[in-house]
Amino acid sequence: MKFFKENLAVGFMLFALFLGAGNIIFPPELGQNAGTEFIPSIIGFLITGVGLPLLGIIAVAKNGGDLQIVANRIHPIFSLIFTSVVYLSIGPLFAIPRTGAVTYEIGIAPFLSESAQGSWVPLFITSVVFFGIVLYLSLNPTKLVDRIGKILTPALLIVIALLALKAFITPMGDFGEPHGVYVTNAFSESFVQGYLTMDVLASLVFGILIVQSLQAKGITDRAKQVKTTIFAGVIAALGLAFVYISLEYIGATSTDAIGYLGNGGAIIAASARVLYGGFGNIILSAVIILACITTAVGLVSANATFFKKQFPNLSYKLLAVIFSLFSLLISNFGLSTLIAITLPVLMFIYPIAIVLMFLVLFDQLFDRAPIVYSLALIATALVSLYDGIKTAGFEIAWYENLVSILPLYEQSLGWLLPAIVGMAIGWVIHLMRK
Repeated sequence: MKFFKENLAVGFMLFALFLGAGNIIFPPELGQNAGTEFIPSIIGFLITGVGLPLLGIIAVAKNGGDLQIVANRIHPIFSLIFTSVVYLSIGPLFAIPRTGAVTYEIGIAPFLSESAQGSWVPLFITSVVFFGIVLYLSLNPTKLVDRIGKILTPALLIVIALLALKAFITPMGDFGEPHGVYVTNAFSESFVQGYLTMDVLASLVFGILIVQSLQAKGITDRAKQVKTTIFAGVIAALGLAFVYISLEYIGATSTDAIGYLGNGGAIIAASARVLYGGFGNIILSAVIILACITTAVGLVSANATFFKKQFPNLSYKLLAVIFSLFSLLISNFGLSTLIAITLPVLMFIYPIAIVLMFLVLFDQLFDRAPIVYSLALIATALVSLYDGIKTAGFEIAWYENLVSILPLYEQSLGWLLPAIVGMAIGWVIHLMRK
């Protein structure tokens, strides 16, 4: 019981770091698209949005909480490049600016007049205030547990629970009809849509924040750090599962009341108004703002910590300021632009991150042989690279003909078989060398 109480705040902190704007926006859209295919859809989304991030937390925790140390098993150059790409993707290039843009478009804009919404000034003012708060909370990462785990997360859970409970007790309608690919491929499509949460990438870097927080609390024993981190991962996974199931259920049962909107932000905003009237907008704004702040704080802290290791002459505080200011500027391009450029990059790097995570979990089976890592990741990257290119709107005929024969290619999972084959070949080579 003592262990549970002492580390519950750490679990709350991790949950709040994971739960960002995308985690709230995407499930309602999936729900409307899936409709009566709710069950296979939510299972697919929970795998990439909950299951894989939990495995990522466990994998990195068992290796000191440092992704770069794990990636070094393949090659130091790969480690530096891949880790930097992951941090920048969930940091100042995509995820952090997205939190500022979503805060404005869903948390602030609905309360403005149409003329004000058409101006760049409200977005700029909102982003300045938002990133000012984020920077303040990020400047002392050792207090993340107290500030987020004990204060912001309970408030965040309360406002989400208000929406979810009302939707379950008094549903807005019956499950709608599935749309598009969700008619036949609800599972695989929802699995891929889970990439947009970026939770697998985040799970590979949040471990170091937990280790730092535990060290600040005087917990230096490696075994206890791993045990606490895994416990925190389970708490975060349970919280995320509750949120995703609730929000996708809201989307799936909302069509009768609000129609088919096809945009997660619009769906949850309209649903909040149906469920709570004018007060619903206030609840939704509170959820979005709290979720965005907590996620942005964690990502700024993680990025500043990582790049301070790469550039020791730069202080943590200076890097936190740089990332906050850069994210402030990027966020003013708007949410639609940010989402449009994010998915192609994720289609490329997400499969690589998933395969790396599984290899780390089971690397004792092949003695951590670099050849197994290398061949599995190269095979994965050759397929996922084209997935990213195609998602960006470009097609290469000979490349398409080559990868389209792979099983599950149409479901954007064509990388799975090459990864397994690459791992198997690497394992055989390793055994022959032994």
